[in-house]
Amino acid sequence: MVKRKTAIKIRKTHRYLGLFLGLQFLFWTISGLYFSWTNIDEIHGDQFKNLVYQPKTFSNLISPSKLDSLEGVNTIAIRDIDNIPFYWVNNKQLYNAIDGSQKNSITKDEALYIAKNHMKSGLEVTSIKQITETGKHHEYREKLLPAYVITYKTDEALKAYVSVKDGKFQTVRHRSWRWFDFLWMTHTMDYQSRDNFNTMVLRAFSLLGLITVLSGFLLWYISSPSLRKILKNNK
Repeated sequence: MVKRKTAIKIRKTHRYLGLFLGLQFLFWTISGLYFSWTNIDEIHGDQFKNLVYQPKTFSNLISPSKLDSLEGVNTIAIRDIDNIPFYWVNNKQLYNAIDGSQKNSITKDEALYIAKNHMKSGLEVTSIKQITETGKHHEYREKLLPAYVITYKTDEALKAYVSVKDGKFQTVRHRSWRWFDFLWMTHTMDYQSRDNFNTMVLRAFSLLGLITVLSGFLLWYISSPSLRKILKNNK
């Protein structure tokens, strides 16, 4: 069997690794439980959205070839902005799809119209404001800016986001999503973008976690009376 000094070293290694990794193990367990007990559609905010919404059909639209675009047309999408059709061309510019005039941004009223189409009826708006920048940990990150933030009177601290430049309904955020986002960050250990599974921190903790488990098995192997009895009888 293993010498006493070696056994003590293994026991100390296992103990201190457990203390060092314990908090992260706790976060992994709590976040895993939360993910398994929540409905991802509800996290996405589907319960607040008008899922049966269908974009309007427009006629007598100007030909995209007649738009005053120096780059020509590479990509194009149509937007319904306050019952008026607009082309979103090359992911850069809005054009009135009736007369071809340019539109540089949407107004607050137009943002409310867009949000009303995509959100369930009966929600009461409490405020609307424009944001021009967001930090790495903001709930509206890596999406088109500037944007209008529309806040609703709900227990879930519900907010909808509509981008100013292209008039697109971007996303909704609410309390359950924010909990999910925080726990996802602790689960992946990516404290910047949330979705990178290749960070050195995660790799290091995963490796140390494996060492902790293996040291636990080894500790059981060298300290189990039953195992010692079996090995003794087999000699």
